[in-house]
Formats: sequence, structure tokens, C-alpha cells
Amino acid sequence: MSLDPPPYLGSLQNNIRQRPIPWDGAARAGTITEAQLAKIRAVDKVKREQRKQVVEADLDGYRILFIGEPGTSGVLESARQRSDVVQYILVLLGDLLEGVPALAKALFKDPDPYQHLLPLLARSNNSEDPIPLLTSNVLTTLMANSRDESAATAHALPLVLSYLCGLVKNSNDAGLQDIAVMQYSSLLYGRSSRQLFWKQRSETVAPLIDILRKAAGIGGESSASLWSGNGTTRSGGFEGLSGGVGLQLLYHVLLVLWQLSFEAEEVGDDLNDEYDIILLYTQLLRLSPKEKTTRLLLSTLYNLLEANPSTLLPTAVLARLPALLQNVSGRHLTDPDLLEDLDKLKEMLEEYQKTKTTFDEYVAEVQSGHLRWSPPHRHQIFWAENARKILEYENGEIPRKLAEIMQKPWDNDKAVLAIACNDIGCLVREVPEKRYQLEKLGLKARIMELMQDSDENVRWESLRALGGWLKYSFENN
Repeated sequence: MSLDPPPYLGSLQNNIRQRPIPWDGAARAGTITEAQLAKIRAVDKVKREQRKQVVEADLDGYRILFIGEPGTSGVLESARQRSDVVQYILVLLGDLLEGVPALAKALFKDPDPYQHLLPLLARSNNSEDPIPLLTSNVLTTLMANSRDESAATAHALPLVLSYLCGLVKNSNDAGLQDIAVMQYSSLLYGRSSRQLFWKQRSETVAPLIDILRKAAGIGGESSASLWSGNGTTRSGGFEGLSGGVGLQLLYHVLLVLWQLSFEAEEVGDDLNDEYDIILLYTQLLRLSPKEKTTRLLLSTLYNLLEANPSTLLPTAVLARLPALLQNVSGRHLTDPDLLEDLDKLKEMLEEYQKTKTTFDEYVAEVQSGHLRWSPPHRHQIFWAENARKILEYENGEIPRKLAEIMQKPWDNDKAVLAIACNDIGCLVREVPEKRYQLEKLGLKARIMELMQDSDENVRWESLRALGGWLKYSFENN
């Protein structure tokens, strides 16, 4: 997958290509050897096809030029004190790796072609120094074009990802963010690289999710407002609004997460548990301004849901994805891959909903970890028919999950606590003999604490729930 270089990186590389380097002086000073200079001149400032022929005819010679061999230093090592030469050589090496695909494979004749490149990533803490950025571009191109999965690459890739993470977190510079995200995309060429990317998700995935939250208008808040339907998202899409995310950066972030979704069977559940990905993507789909972003959103959702139907389809229904897909179908869409994924998603969700009961809907909502005032909570017949089943489901999983939910303060969405109190009160009312099971989970004590909560609705629902306990306690005395 080839993407044009971001404007900032392309401009930087062009400026360095045009700089005059006093090569003869560098050779006289011993910075480079005459042999190295001859090889540099053979490919410097010549036509691409001529450059390709020269390098392909001497792959070993150009491998030694850049990374050396036992007893012979490569030019990056010998010229390390000359910043101008190192910058020029990094741009030249990047150009050759792009223009001569065979060179990437040839460099791996050395058991560790990274040894003189990796130190350049940490060469300077000065954000104005271009060497770390140029180095990350070379490393990314080398890994992506060689598709290498050796031990040397397994060691080097996490270091490159950590460097790129620092660029993504630099939220004041969208240009650097875009460079890093595009390099992420180039690196996710195989399962092993995607697994390493996921393993470092606190560095790699989390900042990308932050960008998407910003694009969705959520900002630094939790997903509470979206679950409760009280979100204050922008109505006009993404680009340029309320400090929004630029369309190109948005597209590249979505592209990276789409690539990660090829490992959906392994990462899908955690991706949703940790980042509310289904809810976030549903909101992004609602706002998506272009077919290319809509296509990536639909394809990623399909990959995640298809690989994890039992856990993620209920969440998709709670997020109101089925209704949104009907809305998306009404847009003027022409991309055949997009339309195919849209149809497959609709069919998958329709099939799931045919077999889903109200009980299944309630269980899925509790398991999602976020409650909203969906119909079952206030429906007396639902509780009369299902209270005992809820208490017994999976050896008491639902009351345990309710207890876990109630332990959180929910400062951004107090309705969750009010709903949980309502549900506990209904369980006590319908199956009073099981109230001791709930007490063992600390639910009665927590409800008593919530009677002092700052939110009026929480206080009211906790009072009603406690009333059930008191009623049956008096009746038994």
C-alpha cells in the first residue's frame, strides 16, 4: 500500500537533496572514503532508471556503502560527526529503498542492518533536528519493502513504534502526526508487525483513539454522553470545525485501525473493552464526510463484528448501529466495496436481531459495562418473567457485573447509578429470597451509600431499592 509522503516530509527531503555537499573535502578529511564517494556519485542526481540499474548491478557494494561489513565501516558510521552528510545520506538511502526494491532485501544479508540506524532515532531531543525523522522514514521503508520478520526486525520495530508514538502525541503539529500515522500504516504489513503494534497499544493505539474521539466531538470526555444519547457532537462533520481533525489525518488513522482489524479475532474484544470502539465508530459513521472514510469505518466494523459476533453484535445493537446503517443506505454512495460491506453488515445485524430476546438485550447491556434507560429497566413484566433468570445466569454473572458497575463514581453519567439501583430494587422485589446473594456482593451497602449521592435521581432510586430490602426484612420479623 503506497501513500504519497506528507507535504512536510517531502519538502524536508527536497531541501536536503538540493543542498551542495563538499564531497571532495569530506573525502580528504577522512569522513568518507574515495570508494564510498564513487558509489555516492554514481547514483546522486541521476535519472531514476539509471540509478536503479547501477544499484541492481552492485547490491552488495551498496549494502556495504550504507551499513558496512566486518572490517569496513558504512558511510553512516564513518560520517556520524557530520550532520549535513548524515542527513544527505539518509535521504539518498530512502530514495534508493523506494526506487530499487531489491536493495531492501540485500541489506538483510547483514544479520543486523539496523545497528547504525537505530541510534540515530535518539540522536537528538531537539525537535528541529531532522535526523531522527529521516531515520524513521528509512527504517519504515526498509521494513515495509523487505517484509522482513527476522529477530533483528522484531527487536527494532518496537523502538520505531515508540519513536512514532512521540510524534503522534505531538498534538500541536498535525504534519508530524500525519507522518507518524502513515509510517504506522506502512509497518502493519503482516501479522507479526500488527501483533507488536497491538502489544504496545498504550503507546500506539491509545493516541489514535484520542484523535478519533476528537474527530467525533467527544474530546477528552468518556463515552458516557454517547451511551446516554446526550452527546454534544458537532453536526457538520470533521474538518476544520471546533479544532477538529483534518480529513487526511482522519483517513490515515482509520486506515491504520482498519489494518489492525485483520487481527480482529485476537484484538476485537479488548479493543472494545478498552476503547469503546463499536460506539466510537458508530458515532464516526454518523458524521463521516466522505466515501473514503465511510468505507474504512464500515469495513473495520464488519471485520470486528464478523470475528466476535457473540460479544460485539449485542454492543452494536445497543449503540443503535442497525438504525444508522439504514440511514447510511439512504446516502448517495457509489463505491462497490463500501456498498458490499454495508449490505453484509446489515444482513449480519438483521440475522442477530431475529434471534435476540429482551433478556439477551438486557444481558448485553449489563455486559457492556454501561447502562442506559432502555425499555427493560422500567418494564414490570420483564422483571416478573426474568428476575430469577438474571440472578442465575452464568452462576450470578449479572449481579456481579452490576456490583462492578456500581463501584464506579460515574461523575459524567450519574444515570448509570440510578439505573443500577432501579435494577437491584426490581431483583429484590421479584426474588426476595435471593436478596442475601446481592448483599454478599456489597450491593445493599453500596445502595445505602448512594442515598447520600449529589444526584437527586440516584438518591431517589437508591431509596426505592432499599425500601424493598426493608419491606422484606420487616415481613420476616
